[in-house]
Amino acid sequence: MSIKFTILGCGSSLGVPRIDGNFGKCNPKNKKNYRTRCSALISSSQRNILIDTSPDIKFQLLKNKIKNINNVFYTHAHADQTHGINEMRAFYIVNKKKLPVYGDKITKKLLFSTFKYCFKGTRSYPATLKFNNLFRIHKFDSGKDKIVIKNITVEHGLINSKCYIINNICAYVSDVSKIYSKDIIKLKNLKYFVVDCLRFKQHPSHFNLSDVIEITKKIEPKKTILTNLHSDIDYKHLKKKLPKNIIPAYDGLSFLI
Repeated sequence: MSIKFTILGCGSSLGVPRIDGNFGKCNPKNKKNYRTRCSALISSSQRNILIDTSPDIKFQLLKNKIKNINNVFYTHAHADQTHGINEMRAFYIVNKKKLPVYGDKITKKLLFSTFKYCFKGTRSYPATLKFNNLFRIHKFDSGKDKIVIKNITVEHGLINSKCYIINNICAYVSDVSKIYSKDIIKLKNLKYFVVDCLRFKQHPSHFNLSDVIEITKKIEPKKTILTNLHSDIDYKHLKKKLPKNIIPAYDGLSFLI
C-alpha cells in the first residue's frame, strides 16, 4: 500500500509573489519562495483526495499532473481555501457524476451561499458537486489502498477550521491559532505534522514560529513541515532558524504516508 501526501501550495492568502509582483522579504531567485495558496493532495493508485480548492488549484493540478479528483475535503470556507471550486467541474465532466465534497455545517452554508450553482443545478447549468456531511472518521478502502481520514476542530481566529489526520501518520492543519488541549493526545505519534506558520510575528488567526515550536514540543511528531508561509518568511532564512526535525514547506513537496 502506497499513499502519497503532496503539499500543492504552501503560501498564505495572497501567495508569493503577490499579484502586483511583490515578494516581501522572499528572495525571488529561490524557486522555493514561489508559493501558491494552500491546498494538499492525498493520492493512491485508486484515489485522489483533495484538501481545499485554492484559487490556484488549476495551476497546481496541472503542474503535478493530476488528471482526476475523487473527493474534496474542506478545512474551512475562507476564500483562499475555496475560490478554485469551479475548477472541479472538469471532474464532473470526466467522471459523469457529481464530485463528492465534505465540510462542516458552516462551510456548507457559506459555499451554498457563494457557489450555489455548483450544488443546485438549473436547466442551463447542471450541478457538478454533491455536499456531504463531515463525520469524525471517513474511510476509503479500494482493497489495495486504505485511506482513513479523521478530523478535529481547531481555532482559526474568530472561526473554526479542521485539522485532518490521515492514517494516523500525517496531520494537516493549514489554518490554526489554537489546538485545544483535549485534542493533543489525538496528534501524538505522528510521522508528519504539516502546520500553519504564517510569520515570525504573532497573528490573531494563525500560528507563528514560536507557536509552532511550542506545540511540537507537546505533540512530538517525527517531522514538522511549515505551511501557509507569508512573504515575510524567506525559505532559506527560515530554514537556518529551525531544528532538524522542522522544515519549511515548498510547493510540490511530497512524502509517503
